[in-house]
Amino acid sequence: MVCFFPSQPIGWIFFQGLTRVLRHITVMRMNVSDENLANQAANGDAQAFSVLLARHYDGLFRFAFRLTGARDQAEDLTQDICAALPAKLAGFRGDARFTTWLWRVAVNAAHDRRRRIATHSRAADGWGDWEINRVASSKETQDGIDWLTQAMSSLSVELRDTLALTLEDEMTHREAGKVLGVSEGTISWRMAEVKKHLRVLHEKEQKA
Repeated sequence: MVCFFPSQPIGWIFFQGLTRVLRHITVMRMNVSDENLANQAANGDAQAFSVLLARHYDGLFRFAFRLTGARDQAEDLTQDICAALPAKLAGFRGDARFTTWLWRVAVNAAHDRRRRIATHSRAADGWGDWEINRVASSKETQDGIDWLTQAMSSLSVELRDTLALTLEDEMTHREAGKVLGVSEGTISWRMAEVKKHLRVLHEKEQKA
């Protein structure tokens, strides 16, 4: 009979084994579709929820930054969405891609946040007058915020949301339409308006 005397405490060996098992399960879960993970998370599966967050957190933060135009606001908005997501997942029906549903949640959360800060003059119309803010805070915004991010702040809420979804080909016009609840044609019209607005703004700055 051979006796095995571990060089490490039994508890530590168990912990390492459990960690390997959980890591293996997580790796397996990474191959599961977003929609299946969302359904599992909606039924209380904490690990499925963790995998979903790991998979989409960075993209969600980038989208939140496009919607808000400021890193601190994007961080707050992302955290608000993540905190509310477990409860909201109960409403996920799987009739659209999970990312389409998630971006819709993000857009709605951004609208709610805008309403909460609407008492501030800067956000009187959801964003305020970008030209006034640019002059007042140009030194603060020049570092770390590029021209396009600044320019997005001058757009209406509808145009900004549309641009945030389609920027860098993140979504097609049809997909963006599903998120915002409008037709593909409306998205195309909005993007034409965005390009027109940004072109005028750029020419205006060139002459200044």
